[in-house]
Amino acid sequence: MSTLAEPVEVADGYRAGRTLPLWVELVRQLKRRRTLVMGGVLLALPIVLLVAFQVGGEPGAGNNRVNLMDTATASGANFAAVNLFASAGFLLVIPVALFCGDTVASEAGWSSLRYLLAAPVPRARLLWSKLAVALLLSMAALVLLPVVSLAVGTAAYGWGPLELPTGGTLPTGTAAERLLIAVAYVFVSQLVTAGLAFWLSTRTDAPLGAVGGAVFLTIIGSVLDEVTALGDWRDFLPAHWQYAWLDTVQPQLQWDRMIQGTALSLTYALVLFALAFRGFARKDVVS
Repeated sequence: MSTLAEPVEVADGYRAGRTLPLWVELVRQLKRRRTLVMGGVLLALPIVLLVAFQVGGEPGAGNNRVNLMDTATASGANFAAVNLFASAGFLLVIPVALFCGDTVASEAGWSSLRYLLAAPVPRARLLWSKLAVALLLSMAALVLLPVVSLAVGTAAYGWGPLELPTGGTLPTGTAAERLLIAVAYVFVSQLVTAGLAFWLSTRTDAPLGAVGGAVFLTIIGSVLDEVTALGDWRDFLPAHWQYAWLDTVQPQLQWDRMIQGTALSLTYALVLFALAFRGFARKDVVS
């Protein structure tokens, strides 16, 4: 005699796909104090650099080499590019690690994670909602800085072509396209940090541990990239390609390094996101 499994009773109107809508999670995260503080920091950075240039004089004065920083006061586009250059290596790592590392671990730290799952919100649905919002906020942070920098730089130095450190200029329309490509690449390159932070967020109940761990591992990668003795092994480090976007501020746009960096970042990020989903699906949630 065959035994049939008893059907699982589900409340009328319940749809797993409708639990924890993205807009609800987005509103919750936007109201968080850390979101407001990070937004304020990114808004303040262009003003801080503007004051530094006003107090310190023309950038690059007194040295014999020319780089992107030396063109900061040439136009608003140059000022935006310099802000991106100054912050891409470390400052922009922090909001990505914060938004992606704090999202799940903070729920566990508040002992609200188990109540969300008991709502019931399927585990995969919860992670997808939180990951999508975290990446959206990370992208917003990366876009906010160059947009504010462009506005501040244009007000201070005027709207004009992008002056290249190697000589020559790019028309304003072309410069805007190049900056857009640069911001998109910086976001893709930060997906590794996002993956690390999100994976750690599903493994610990301490938000600081997830955020700090992701930042620490990202810094370690940058340090290892400086070890020239590693030779070609550095090509497998995401940090090795983090400044490939500088090829956008050349007379001829070069795609080779950005394509390699994008492929490597996406590979690492997909693996880390998959580990996060796999581990969380089997995790005994008690917080």
